[in-house]
Order: sequence, then structure tokens, then C-alpha cells
Amino acid sequence: MSTEEFLRWETRFSSDEFVFGTEPNAFLAACCDLLPPSGRALSIADGEGRNGVFLAQRGLSVLSVDYAPAAQRKAQQLAKARGVTLETQQADLFTWQWPSGFDVVVGIFFQFAEPEQRALLFERIRQALKPGGLLLIEGYRPEQIGYGTGGPKQPEKLYTRALLEQAFGDFDRLCIQEYDAVIEEGAGHSGMSALIDLVAWKPQA
Repeated sequence: MSTEEFLRWETRFSSDEFVFGTEPNAFLAACCDLLPPSGRALSIADGEGRNGVFLAQRGLSVLSVDYAPAAQRKAQQLAKARGVTLETQQADLFTWQWPSGFDVVVGIFFQFAEPEQRALLFERIRQALKPGGLLLIEGYRPEQIGYGTGGPKQPEKLYTRALLEQAFGDFDRLCIQEYDAVIEEGAGHSGMSALIDLVAWKPQA
């Protein structure tokens, strides 16, 4: 990412307030029964750690990755307050040497990538998951631009069913849901939103 992007996110997360709140994303919380009781989880673009901390509370060993050190300091603060351990790593997802062997990969609203960059991220996600591993993704659909309640303003950065099917259509038990709902995730995401969720398992080798 550019220096400008780094400064934008670092500045955004530098306040004492948790920009996206401290509770887990509603979609992720609703998937709690799908999570394995133990194992390794990767939460990408995890920001201030609300989702990574939730995964750790479920008994998983969590690597929380984000670009902004300010966000990760707050993630560690939240983990301490909740009595769990969270491994954090500052990384640019486009150049990071992604580890592999994860039982779960979670990507919630990581829609900062241009289409060609997004294809790289999706491929890295596939490689990071172990066979049989669970993938959970939530993002905004193009209709979100009309709501203006969060997310990017560029339609090419938003998700469609066809886009996600192209990337992960070979995964097992693929379930994609499109719907509108009110979300309240701090000041960052608040109000009626055009959402799309993906749940799938990487095929066994």
C-alpha cells in the first residue's frame, strides 16, 4: 500500500475510540457454531481486533493481521481486557509472505483492493487455508454506495455473487447470501447496509 494509505488508516485508528466498536461482526458471531473448537485462525485486515479477539474467545489460536500499528495496539488492549491472547502482525497484505495451514480464515470488510490486487488476495487466502479449512467472508455489494453507511465509494471494490463464485466456486458447501440489514459497528459502519456473506470449506486434498 502507499504511504498515503498507511497514514490514512493509521490516523483513523489513532483515536481512543474503537472506530468499528469492540463487539464482533454480526455475521462472524452468527457463524460461531461452524468454528472448530481449536486450531489456528487468521483474521485479515483485523483492525482493532474485535473479530480476532472473538475467535480467540472461541478457543482458537489467532493471528490478527493489519496494516496500521495504531489499530494493533488497540487490538492487544482489547485482548487483554477480554482475557485472551492475540498474536498481531503488521503487514501489507499485497507483499506479505502469507503463512499457511490455517483451520479458519476470516475476512470482514477488507474491500480496499483494486480488482487485480483482490485476485491476488483471494489466491493468498486459498493458499493460507489447510484442506478442510473454513472460510468466512463478509463484504458490501455495489448497492452499498447508495446507502453511504460505510465501505469504499468505488463500485469495482465491492463484491457480487458472481465475483465470489468465480474465486471460491470449487470450495465445499459454498453458501453465499445477499441481503440488506442495519449494522451498528461503531462510527465506521452504521445504518442500513447492502451485504454479501460467504461460508465455505476448502476441499480436502
